Amino acid sequence: MVEYRFPRPAFTADVVAFASVDGVLSVLVIRRGNEPFAGRWALPGGFVDEGERPEDAARRELAEETGLRFEGPLDLVGVYGDPGRDPRGWTVSAAYRAVLERPAEVAGADDAAEARWFALDALPSLAFDHDHIVADAVSPDIERRA
Repeated sequence: MVEYRFPRPAFTADVVAFASVDGVLSVLVIRRGNEPFAGRWALPGGFVDEGERPEDAARRELAEETGLRFEGPLDLVGVYGDPGRDPRGWTVSAAYRAVLERPAEVAGADDAAEARWFALDALPSLAFDHDHIVADAVSPDIERRA
């Protein structure tokens, strides 16, 4: 095993999926089934497996937690690593934006107790720093899609 001189964070990937639901810009979120933040809403996402590309992890986690298999483009929103963003320890996340032509049927699976679309202006408070990530993912071209 290789010893590293510097500490290594856990690496995650999250997805902000947008779609127009009845003419209202909406975001796909999951209700967490496990700690931390069990029962709270969050973006679909999770840990990047060793040797896995972050974008592939984002697609995998989206499918595992919501049943949505998204093959369209994923745009990088940003990389988030503020200390304390995850109570389990130092975690850095690559966050991606997906824009769907129409909302997909979704259901909570894997470690997500539930999955559903919420209107952007009616999102519940999200776990981790996901409120901040959603705000960063919104752009004028996204808002015009509703």
